[in-house]
Amino acid sequence: MKAVVYNGPNRLTIEDRPKPSIEAPTDAIVRVTYTTICGTDLHLLHNDIPCKPGCILGHEGVGVIDAIGPSVTNLQVSQTLLISCITSCGHSRFCRKGIIDGIQAEYVRIPHASFSLHPLSDEIDPKAYVMLSNVFPTAFECGIFNGDIKPGARVAILGAGPISLTALMILKRGYGLPRQTLEACRTLTNAEWFDVVIEAAGAKETFDLSQYLVSPGGTIASLGVHGSSCAFLMNHLWHRNICFRTSLEDTSTTPDLLKMVKSGILTPEISLSHTFSFSEIDQAYEVFRAASTHRSMKVLLTLGSVRQSD
Repeated sequence: MKAVVYNGPNRLTIEDRPKPSIEAPTDAIVRVTYTTICGTDLHLLHNDIPCKPGCILGHEGVGVIDAIGPSVTNLQVSQTLLISCITSCGHSRFCRKGIIDGIQAEYVRIPHASFSLHPLSDEIDPKAYVMLSNVFPTAFECGIFNGDIKPGARVAILGAGPISLTALMILKRGYGLPRQTLEACRTLTNAEWFDVVIEAAGAKETFDLSQYLVSPGGTIASLGVHGSSCAFLMNHLWHRNICFRTSLEDTSTTPDLLKMVKSGILTPEISLSHTFSFSEIDQAYEVFRAASTHRSMKVLLTLGSVRQSD
């Protein structure tokens, strides 16, 4: 099969790899039809996050079941599904048993398939669901839930990428941050600060800004991927009773998000700005990396034109 492989900092290639097979009774093999690129993939590619050369990139996708293990009783071969970015055993208290194999490939092995794959409705174009692998659960769980947002709260969302805008979509409200300056924020809130600040950019500048924007007794929910250290401004925060939270999504909200998409409350397809074939992977990464230049949001990779090979 074809797969996108990390071969060192800023080096990726499409390579032939063996088609995965069932290794445990709870596994499923999925033929990937749509995948996408995440900011985390860029961090891996730029060596901000340690990654061994030879690994297959990607953790978001939609596909069709090719094979299932004998313990998978709630899914069927040929069924179209959402692939969760987190594998879940469905039983343990700490239900994060590892990241699934890279999804930027023709096929992927999914551990704990009964709890890590979600059947999709025929009513909605399946390509839209790639946003629910990672982006929507991250915004919902790490931003909104971690922010502990109460009715009437003033909320600032730092960042202008897919996760930031998804958090805004889910909230159905929010405050823009023109020029991301303190003065603009004070004008928007009549010189008051924010009860909740969602820091979704993963940059030192937005991390610092979040600490100045949060009101006494407020909460900072930081969900951006940081490739370097950031400082706590304790000379500013020590007396302000601030709650600071970080987390990784566990995708426990995916069933609820799927219901919201089906009902029309959420429209994930609006975040898909560009579409590429799998063979155009270099161009897709460049467009996603230079988002402001290409006016890109989330890029979709289609595998329909790739020769299905073993």
